[in-house]
Amino acid sequence: MTQAQHSPTPSHDSPLPPARGAALSRRHLLTSGALGTAAASGGLLLSTGAAEARSGGGGGRQGRLPRKVDVVVVGAGISGLVATRDLLRQGLDVLCVEARDRVGGRVLNHHLRSGGVIEAGGAFVGPTQDHILALAKELKVRTFLEYNEGNSVYISSLTGRQEYSGTVPPDPTILPDAAILLTRLDSMAAEIDVSAPWSHPSALEWDAMSLGEFIRRNALNSSGVGNLIKSWTQPGFGADPDELSLLFVLWYVACSGNETTVGTFSRNSDTANGAQESRLIGGSQLIPLRLARKLGDAVALDAAVQRVEQKDGRVVVRTSRGTVRAKRVVVACPPPMVLDIDWFPRLPVRRTQLLRHMDMGQLMKCDAVYETPFWREDGLNGFGINDAGAARAVFDNSPASGDPGVLLAFVGGSTWRKFGPLSRKERRAAVLEGFAAMFGEKALKPIEYTEQDWTKERWTGGGPTAFHAPGTLTDFGPAIRQVFGRVHWAGTETSTYWSGYMDGAVRAGRRAALEVGERL
Repeated sequence: MTQAQHSPTPSHDSPLPPARGAALSRRHLLTSGALGTAAASGGLLLSTGAAEARSGGGGGRQGRLPRKVDVVVVGAGISGLVATRDLLRQGLDVLCVEARDRVGGRVLNHHLRSGGVIEAGGAFVGPTQDHILALAKELKVRTFLEYNEGNSVYISSLTGRQEYSGTVPPDPTILPDAAILLTRLDSMAAEIDVSAPWSHPSALEWDAMSLGEFIRRNALNSSGVGNLIKSWTQPGFGADPDELSLLFVLWYVACSGNETTVGTFSRNSDTANGAQESRLIGGSQLIPLRLARKLGDAVALDAAVQRVEQKDGRVVVRTSRGTVRAKRVVVACPPPMVLDIDWFPRLPVRRTQLLRHMDMGQLMKCDAVYETPFWREDGLNGFGINDAGAARAVFDNSPASGDPGVLLAFVGGSTWRKFGPLSRKERRAAVLEGFAAMFGEKALKPIEYTEQDWTKERWTGGGPTAFHAPGTLTDFGPAIRQVFGRVHWAGTETSTYWSGYMDGAVRAGRRAALEVGERL
């Protein structure tokens, strides 16, 4: 996945449109100078961020909902909130309704008992993610570089444990295949039109094939390199290579850039100069929390949409807190959740099929907290890959201060299906064993352990994003942004760049608001 004062005045560097009537690779530690600046001014930011993270859902409208507005936005994740603010800045009367008791959607902070804030949902930002970075700057949410000093760890069932630098582990059984495969993926992705991947001459062929099948056809050690690629697909999609359309994956790689920079696999998967380069001081949920605070009464929580009815040139939106009439609606919630709404008239067949075939990934984030990031003293950066076990993709998830130390395991796809159904105690033990295999026995004794299973989130249904299985993108993809009467579509999955990321959420919210503004 997200107006007591009405529209706030745009700041000088605002990426959002002006009001109506106006002319329209791993990680790097902060340098000592930057760290000094953070130490001078970041204490207030950190404490304020922690307080905001604990403050709840982000306020919003109390009491009855308005009888009518110009636009109803469904979903108060980043995309819905951005659409709401853009529409307000056009001089429109807007209400953003959210089913949860909080804002942020798939962006959620977790406050540690030992102090500090970590992210239970979307967390990273990086180069070419210009829209989310500009929004963070405007809301005074600062970034810090993900820790990247020292070596990463790779554990193979065949070659054992290795420490390495760079992107690809130096496993002689997979290195040649991995180099060739990633070069081919980049070359193919460079041919994809990010706004219409189904238009490529080979779209039908590539969509009919899974990423896993492509690997088996093009790698000598397909089992080994396929296992390595799982460490990218399980955190990134909550799915395994065999579950993903090759065309969808190529499009996803192509989306990992912007209008002037071609997307590449390394920009999507790397830390330094990649999508995992930085995080947000105080946690990523500060962005929707601060945005919702500015929007005030334009946001209504605990207002699940039950029915959307288009008739007589208006849209009637029925929620658990009352009924609102509008001229237009923007839907900014995870694709499968749209099917829970009663639509009149019914959604077009192609959109219904699209939503039915966009599965949410299966993903949970498991964090172990330690008094210090002890692995750094051993010359390790906290990143690790294992071809087996519960902790297959591991990151240093420590707060900006580095205190306490936190290790994060993404448990997704088939790994989630194996370890997700276990008891919390059993899963904790399996995750800690994985950490210990990478970073030593100290990892077995955290001072705190926490986990967030996105498959159990009622209003999300999984994470981190919705994906296309083989044979679905060419058939149903063209419906992704098609306006349905007076209903428009936002949400990160509808973005043409950085789909599935916070940047894609911002982009989609802005596009949907522009669409509505052109029609009102």
